[in-house]
Amino acid sequence: MEPCPHIGRAFLLVTGMKPADYDTLTPAQAIAYQHELRLQVRIETLEKPIRIIAGADISFNKFEDTVYAGIVLFKYPQMEVIGHASAVSSTKFPYISGLLAFREVPALLDAWKKLEIKPDLMVLDGQGIAHERRLGIATHFGLVTDVPTIGSAKSRLRGKYEEPPNELFAQSPMYDREEIIGIALRSKKNCNPIFVSPGHKVSMAQSVEIIKNCLRGYRIPEPTRQAHILVNQIRVEHKDKGQLSIFGITL
Repeated sequence: MEPCPHIGRAFLLVTGMKPADYDTLTPAQAIAYQHELRLQVRIETLEKPIRIIAGADISFNKFEDTVYAGIVLFKYPQMEVIGHASAVSSTKFPYISGLLAFREVPALLDAWKKLEIKPDLMVLDGQGIAHERRLGIATHFGLVTDVPTIGSAKSRLRGKYEEPPNELFAQSPMYDREEIIGIALRSKKNCNPIFVSPGHKVSMAQSVEIIKNCLRGYRIPEPTRQAHILVNQIRVEHKDKGQLSIFGITL
C-alpha cells in the first residue's frame, strides 16, 4: 500500500491528529491520513457481549457547512430505545466521495460526548471497510472512539457483487479484486439490498448477524433508521429556529 504522492512521510507520522483539526487538511492530506489509519483497523471477532447497541446518522447539504448528527441507544437484542443524543456543528471540509468522514466524524463525536451511557457497539449509516482505502465512516469512527462499529449503507461505494435472491436475509459477498469487503444483504423482499461491512473490532460474519437481528420489517436496520429520523427532526427544528430568529422572536 503506497502512501498518497506529494505528501511527506513526516506528515503521515504526525501523532495527535484530532477530528477538530480535519478542517485544516487538504483532500490529499486526508487521503494520506486514511492510509495511515488503515494500518490500525482490526477486523476480528468481538468477544464482549452486546447489551447496548447504538445507531448513528448524519444529515447535511453538500453545499452548506452545517452538519446534523444523531445517535440513538437501544437495549440489545430487544431493540428498545433507551436514550439518544444529537449535535449541530459546522465544517469547512469539502464534500468529496470517499472522504465524507472528515465532514461527519467531528459532528458525531459532539453527539457521542453527550451520551450518558456508551454503547458496546455502533451501527453507522455508511461504509465500514467497503471503501477504496477500507476506511468508511464506520471504520473511521470506530478508530477514533475505540468502539466496535459496523457500516450499514443504503448504496454501494466499492466492490462488485451478484444480486442476492429476492428473499429475506439472502446475501451476496462484495469483492474488491480478490478481497471480500462486505455483504449485500436483502433486508426486505422486493427492496434493494443494503450493504453491510465491519468497521472496527468486529468480524464480517458477526456484522451480518447483528444487522439481521436489528431488522424490524423495514429495509433499514432499526439503529440507523431511528437515528435518521432523529437527525431529520433536529435539522427541521434547527432551520425553524433560524427562521424565527430573523424576526427577533426569542425561543
